[in-house]
Formats: sequence, structure tokens, C-alpha cells
Amino acid sequence: MRKLSTRRRHPLAGLVVLLTGLVVAGGLYAAFAPKPATAEAITSRDVEAGRQLFVIGCASCHGVNAEGIPTTRGNVYGPSLVGVGAAAVDFQVGTGRMPMAQTAPQAPKKEVEYNPEEVRQLAAFVASLAPGPAIPGDEYTDIDKASIADIREGGEIFRTNCTACHNSVGAGGAMPGGKYAPDIRDVTPVHLAEAMITGPQQMPVFSDEVITPEDKRNVIAYVKKLNSDPGYGGIGGGSLGPVVDGMFTWIIGIGGLAGFAIWIGAHGARVKKR
Repeated sequence: MRKLSTRRRHPLAGLVVLLTGLVVAGGLYAAFAPKPATAEAITSRDVEAGRQLFVIGCASCHGVNAEGIPTTRGNVYGPSLVGVGAAAVDFQVGTGRMPMAQTAPQAPKKEVEYNPEEVRQLAAFVASLAPGPAIPGDEYTDIDKASIADIREGGEIFRTNCTACHNSVGAGGAMPGGKYAPDIRDVTPVHLAEAMITGPQQMPVFSDEVITPEDKRNVIAYVKKLNSDPGYGGIGGGSLGPVVDGMFTWIIGIGGLAGFAIWIGAHGARVKKR
């Protein structure tokens, strides 16, 4: 104890304590901090094949190095893809949104231009540029493991965070500026998870710190459960809710009564006398 007490007064004692604290803090952060998602099983052959596809089909907007192409107005013709990860590429290219047919407020879903292997290679190239979200695995998409309670919880999360744009049943809806929330009822679980992770278009990003992978899986299970449920009550009206019921009431109900009243007025006794 006397020897330790003597060394505490050494001029370098404070520096040693500081370095020790930094090493311990760094070790704890490396052990417990969430690691950035990167594309799995990336080979140099995939990266090179993806680079060739990128130069041919994507570089005209995003630049040869995927850093974006600036315009004379100070913005970019195509945004930088450095750090967006494989998940963003798999979603945008795998749903046909990219490459865009023309500049518009929002890229619509359309026929996919690349086959699954080419999509994987493009994703591998972009993922090699910088760390980013990887293509979601089974912890996000294995909805068969979701119980009734899990689906109920996913419904609560969906109604809280998603119905304002996508409607209570995922049928989508209009938004300002020519944008819209697309119909998500026929979207694959992988693409649903990628949309939550990457936040395409005007959609916000729901990271795993905000909505955990398990909760994302429960939301996907809820959406798929809605899609598989039968439509009760006659005409479904696109599952758009009470607004559609009111529309049918006014057009068919009130409109029919108004038309019948006009017919009575046109065929009354006074009209015939004239």
C-alpha cells in the first residue's frame, strides 16, 4: 500500500489513469455498441460485376463513384449512394423504382429491370463503398414465428406510426407535392423491412433503435394478416374505410332519392295538363 501510495504522486500517474480509462471505455463501447449493418457474403466478383452494372445503368445520374452529380444550381442530379447500404439498393432496384423512367416527385413501383442476381451484385457494389444497412434477415421477415399477440402488437405499432400515410389497412393515400404513400398490401416482407430501415422517398427512417427487428417483424405480420383477411360487409370500396361508405351513401343513396324526386316532378299531373 505504501508503494502504491508513493507512485500516485508520480508525474505520469494522471496520464496512466486517463489512458486506462480510455481503453476501458473503448472496450466497453466495442463490446456493447450496435454494429453497423453491412452486406453479407460480399465477394470481390460480386462487387466488380455490380460496379460494371452500375457504370452502365446508374452512373449517368449518381456518378461513376456513386457520389452524386452536382448541378449548376448547387444541388445534385442524382443523390450520393455512399453509405446507403445494400438494403436501399435492394429495395429501390428490386421494386423497379430505380432506374427512374423520368424525373418526378416520387419514383413509382414498376417492372424490375434487373434479375435477382444483378440486383444482388448492384447491392454488393454499393455496400462495398461504405457501411450501411444490410438486406434484412429472418429476424425481420420470418412472420411465421409471430404469434397472435405479436400480430396484435404489430397492429398497435402500425396504427401509431403508419396509418397517417398508408391508411389503416395499408391501402396508401395521397400526400402534398405530388407524392403519395403506396399500397403496401402486396409488398414482400423483405421490401417492407427495407422500407422501414432505409426510409425511401418521403418515408421516415425507423432504425432498429426506434423499432426493433422483432417489432418490425410483427408489423409485417400484421400487414400480411390484413391482406389475407376476407372482406366483410359487401362492397369493400378498396378497404379505404368510412370515407368510402359515405361516398356510396351520398352518390347512390342521396343521388338516387334526388333522381326519383325529379322523375316524380317530371311525370306529375300538373306537367301532363300543360
